[in-house]
This record gives sequence, structure tokens and C-alpha cells, in this order.
Amino acid sequence: MNVKQLQMCLIWNLDTTLISLFWEEKEVGFGFTLTTKAKTLNTLTCDGLGVLCVCVCVCVFHQAYEPEVKRTRGDVPDILPEPEAEPTSPVSDFENSYNYVLSRLASMDLAIHKLNVGHYTLDVKVSQLMDRLSRMDAKVGELEDSIREVYQHSKDNRKEIGRLEGCEKGQRIGYKCYLVYNSLEDYAGASRKCIERGGRMAMPRDRKEQEALADYVKNFFHPGNWPVWLGVNDLRSEGLYLFDDGTRVTYFQWRKHFLSSQPDGGRRENCVAMSSDDGDWWDHYCDRTMNYMCEFDDRVAL
Repeated sequence: MNVKQLQMCLIWNLDTTLISLFWEEKEVGFGFTLTTKAKTLNTLTCDGLGVLCVCVCVCVFHQAYEPEVKRTRGDVPDILPEPEAEPTSPVSDFENSYNYVLSRLASMDLAIHKLNVGHYTLDVKVSQLMDRLSRMDAKVGELEDSIREVYQHSKDNRKEIGRLEGCEKGQRIGYKCYLVYNSLEDYAGASRKCIERGGRMAMPRDRKEQEALADYVKNFFHPGNWPVWLGVNDLRSEGLYLFDDGTRVTYFQWRKHFLSSQPDGGRRENCVAMSSDDGDWWDHYCDRTMNYMCEFDDRVAL
């Protein structure tokens, strides 16, 4: 008989014993049998102890003859219940929070220190940059002064060259030199060009200068007839003719003819030009473009 058959036999005997302990059959007639409790409480208790002893013996016998089961690789081991976590006390939670706050404050203090160091470094860099910018600004100021000085020298040289050119190529009359420029400019442009060359627009102040300039202009444009600007105008007040340097004109050489006498432009024509064929003066619109004549001081004669 193997172990399993022995276990089944013991279980059947145990069931039969329990039924016999608790129940009994009685005939009640008419062929029926009534099953009732036949044992008293004391007997049940005593028999129950015997049954308990039998059960214990069966369990011991079953454990003694239970074959050992070998676990193979991959079997799931018995899961042991995890131990319950010990409850934390309020004091330990407070200490943990306090330590956490202290650690965060320490981190913030370190970050502020790094920020202060960076701010100081930035201040040093800005100070160095401002110092360099200050030195650069001083250098730029010196450079601007040098440029202005060079520009002024250039203007002076250009004026001196213009004066020398006027006296070399033009006509000397007394202590002045006159040069006609075959370039079309309005009155303001002609005045500016003469000043840039170190002179001014021609201003005949008496008959001698007027006749000398008339001959010079006539020979310059011969055989044509081209008017040239003179430094004479009445821009400040109608009928009040002034030279380009602001002095009042005392000698005039207006064209006199029965068909057209000058000046005849009124308030519209305020600038004066000399005709190259006869040297007479004509008033014209100041924005008209024509040739012009400049005068220069003859320093050699002086």
C-alpha cells in the first residue's frame, strides 16, 4: 500500500468515526429510519478529543510521509509578507524638515555668493571697458582735431592755389588779379566758388577798373558775346546796389539804349552781369546760370 492509499483509508475511517460519534439511526415505523443525535455533550467532548487525537496523528503521519518536492529553476518562490514599516514619530519628521530647510538655505547662500562674485567681476570688466572707451574718446577727439586741421590746411592751400592761378592765368589790374571761369553757375554758386579759390566775385569800383575788365572779358570770349556775373546785387533792398562784400556801389555801367535801358527787372531781377561785347551791366534773375569772374589780391604787387 502506498502513502496515498494509506491517507485515503485513514480519512474514510475518520469520517465513519465522526458519524458514529454524533449521529445514530432509529426505526420509526412504516419502513423509515430517523437519524438523531445519540451522544451527550460529555460523551461528545470525550469522543471529540479522541477524534482530535486521530486527526493529529493523521496529520503527523501525512507530513512524515509527504514526499519532498524539489524546486526547479524558474519556479516562483514562496512570497514572504513584507515587514510593516515602523511608524515615524513627529519629532523625526520635524528634524528632517528642519535639516532640509537648512540645506536649502546653505544652497541659496552659496548661489548668492557666486552671484556677488559674478557681479563684482562684471563691475571690474565694465570699469575697464569705460576706461578704454574714455581713452578711445580722447584719441577720437585728437583725430578729429587733426582732421579739422588738415581740412583747414587743405582749404588754405586750395585758396592759395586759386589765388596763384588767378594771378598767373588772369589779368593783373593794380593790386588785384582777375580771372574768368568758363563754367556755368548761378549767382550764389559763383560767389561760393570764388571764395573757395581764395578770392571773391569781381567788383569794379571805378571807371579805370571797369574799362580794364571790359577789355579783358571781350578778349576772353572773342568773337562771342557771353555775359559774366559781377559781385553786384540789390538783394537786400530794391534799388540799393551793394558789392558782394557788403560795401555800397558808387560807380555804375548800366546799358543805355532807347529800346532797352538797364536796370529794368524791378524786384524780379536783382543780380548784375557784364556783357562781354561792350562791358555794359545788365540785371538778371539770380538763379540764371552763366560764366563768372573772380578777383584776387596780388600779394607780389603789394
